[in-house]
Amino acid sequence: MANILFLCTGNSARSVMAESYITHAAKGASNGGWRGWSAGSKPTGTPNPFALETLRAHGIEPVSGDGGPVRSKSWDEFAEPGAPIMDVVVTVCDNAAGEVCPIWPTRPGAAAPRKLHWSFPDPAAATGSDDDKRAAFEAIFADIRAHIDEFLGQEG
Repeated sequence: MANILFLCTGNSARSVMAESYITHAAKGASNGGWRGWSAGSKPTGTPNPFALETLRAHGIEPVSGDGGPVRSKSWDEFAEPGAPIMDVVVTVCDNAAGEVCPIWPTRPGAAAPRKLHWSFPDPAAATGSDDDKRAAFEAIFADIRAHIDEFLGQEG
């Protein structure tokens, strides 16, 4: 089982949706599966309710790689001793991509995690009615899902 960490500044929307979706999509995959994790440089402390609603609308329970409920957390948690070792780290917003990331622990003899950048607009910045916001989250989730499905296809 491999670990993938999705990073964003607030860790409330894009990274949370990616974390839950890849964990859901990779269950029983022929490539051995992936566990999704997420974190932020300046976490909001709470997942965005529209992110959670979007996941559930697609039959995806918002869970972390450890099977617990998804939560907004600092990327510092993943640089501490005993944290899951990441095989891939993906930034999902341009702000996080430009920040200095912590040094990620590696397995003995293993290389540093592969780093990817997938830029998605922030659906939490959407304005208008709740329906307008839901539409923004749905559009970004569709993009996230497409990127992850392609990633899983390449990794298999």
